Amino acid sequence: MTVYVFPGQGSQSQGMGAGLFEDFSTLTAAANEILGYDIKQLCTQGSMAQLSQTQYTQPALFVVNALSYLSRKAEGQPTPKFAIGHSLGEYSALFAAEAFDFATGLRLVQKRGELMGAITGYKMAAIVGLSDADITQTLQKNNLTSIDLANFNTPTQTVISGPANDISKTKSIFENVKGCLYFELPVSGAFHSRYMQPVQEKFAAFLKDFTVSEPKLTVIANVDVQPYTQATVADKLVKQLASPVRWVETIRYLQKQGESEFIEVGPGNKMTGLVRQCLAPAR
Repeated sequence: MTVYVFPGQGSQSQGMGAGLFEDFSTLTAAANEILGYDIKQLCTQGSMAQLSQTQYTQPALFVVNALSYLSRKAEGQPTPKFAIGHSLGEYSALFAAEAFDFATGLRLVQKRGELMGAITGYKMAAIVGLSDADITQTLQKNNLTSIDLANFNTPTQTVISGPANDISKTKSIFENVKGCLYFELPVSGAFHSRYMQPVQEKFAAFLKDFTVSEPKLTVIANVDVQPYTQATVADKLVKQLASPVRWVETIRYLQKQGESEFIEVGPGNKMTGLVRQCLAPAR
């Protein structure tokens, strides 16, 4: 069996979804009505600056991921046993599992993007070449306790989140560590950190108006590396906002289930590279 992998923020690119909007014109029209703007124009002709704004990125990626999945399904590709998504991509995985329909998923990510985009004054940065334990030790040594580890992307790539001034302080610290690479991410929020807690209550209230179904595929949650159930969808999606993305654990959990074929569904191939680095070496 295969695992479908849906990307999240950071995978957006100009021109993404080209051809899909025409193939799924009814859903594209529905998306335009929900969003209040032309999703095809945004994805294929809009500026990268706009496409990278959280309130636009999240709906755009959800739509392209969803249409990419439906395209594979229309081609007769086999149904996977598992579906996973990185952060925002988890909504696409739940859509593929029929936990909610296209319109519901789009309304959820639209609200999620609006709420997350409103929390400004923060930054995120990716640190490559160190273990998460080494990063934690370095932050503690420099009294940077205001910074959280947000994404455990690979055994040697971790994303940190925190106040903008404090994240800026980490640049020189980590760049002076031998073999370490440091990249600030083009976001103004501290996603998957304690600073997203104010958003959780608002998103939980919004979620109450929606009905979800039992997932027909096994979707593994970023929050606890356990399968979603109908009863836990809302709670895990709320917790996900302020909890780290446990990507390494997710991939290795699936590896222990005997899964070895991971297919990225959506724009780009960033997740494919991360998955490869997460797989435990054969013994």
